[in-house]
Amino acid sequence: MWKTQWKWLAGLVGGFLFCYCLPVGTERFDHAVIESLALVKWYAREHVLLCLVPAFFIAGAIGVFVSRGAVMRYLGPKAKKWIAYLVASVSGTILAVCSCTILPLFAGIYKMGAGLGPASAFLYSGPAINIMAIVLTARVLGVELGIARAVGAIGLSIVIGVCMHLIFRREEQEKARMAADPVDVESGRPLRQNVLYIGSMIAILVFANLGKSDDSGAFWLAIWSVKWYLTSLAALVLGFMLVRYYGMKWWKLACVAVPVVVLAVVFPDLPLPAFTAGFLGIGALTSTAGENELRSWFETSWDFAKKIMPLLLFGVLIAGLLLGRVEQEGLIPSGYVEKLVGGNSLPANFFAAFAGAFMYFATLTEVPILEGLIGAGMGKGPALALLLAGPALSLPNMLVINSVMGPRKTVAFVSLVILFSTLLGFFYGNW
Repeated sequence: MWKTQWKWLAGLVGGFLFCYCLPVGTERFDHAVIESLALVKWYAREHVLLCLVPAFFIAGAIGVFVSRGAVMRYLGPKAKKWIAYLVASVSGTILAVCSCTILPLFAGIYKMGAGLGPASAFLYSGPAINIMAIVLTARVLGVELGIARAVGAIGLSIVIGVCMHLIFRREEQEKARMAADPVDVESGRPLRQNVLYIGSMIAILVFANLGKSDDSGAFWLAIWSVKWYLTSLAALVLGFMLVRYYGMKWWKLACVAVPVVVLAVVFPDLPLPAFTAGFLGIGALTSTAGENELRSWFETSWDFAKKIMPLLLFGVLIAGLLLGRVEQEGLIPSGYVEKLVGGNSLPANFFAAFAGAFMYFATLTEVPILEGLIGAGMGKGPALALLLAGPALSLPNMLVINSVMGPRKTVAFVSLVILFSTLLGFFYGNW
């Protein structure tokens, strides 16, 4: 009893001292608080609706429509290793998402029984192997660094996955022993239908979030100029699949489509209202679909949203408080970072990888940030280390990974990313 009371007393005293000593009124603290709120606002506007909502629906679809046998056959503990790691490592070239958007997809395949190694490779490769970001890196920071980033990210996804498997091999062996044989891959409906269905949602996610840069080539600019037409085409395919194969009434889908079309016509330069209306409509239809697989799709997606969203927003808030935004400082002065990443020493590479792992990078933002750091004296090795660790990890990302895999696996995963990013950066910088 007294032990419990002492814990309460320590907690109350600690909370009181924290509140009593808050440096409210100091310029740096007040500015950091404003920047943390500004980052959360920006994240909510730019990423929640366009990135996370589609990702939650995709994760829910994986959990409901893809049979467990399919996941186990290609990514499970008993799957052929070369197939599992090939599928996981190449996924990033298709998804092109940030370190937070990958989380619902990772949680979906991991909870479906994917092996720890392939799941970890998928978790790293999703945000790290981004074709657009790699091309932009080559154009802005040099072809040499762009190639190093591409080769390093693909290699690291496999190496990190294999290391995670070896570190926790006893658990993986037990998981493989308990796993059922991967049969019934195409239960319910042909696998190709599920692939096309989920693929249409992935296309919506990818095209809606295509970014533009002044340094983008003509090819990427051409795709960017028609990205909302491509998004609309993917949405049409999704609607056709819902009616044709998943039992949704066409007139119900029409009730969703009409407001979307009207908003798109009335606000041609503001695609977000139409995009939001589409997913709100799909959510309303599936949540009231009765006791069938469409209702299960909504409930599974909603379950992911409840577990992941609060942790992400809290993590973004803390990241903004400590590190600020682009060209805006938080509690940690940016000048310290610039001084610590000069040259190509091992400590400089470690600090670049460590700092990058805790920062939040939206897709493509790491390139202009690095351009400024290189101009301030950052070495090529630390630049690569940050490129390999930064986009793949962030503080919000770590909080969610911990809720999915637990603290031991999270610490191992984060440590491996930082370690190998440091080593590759060090060898590249001195080579």
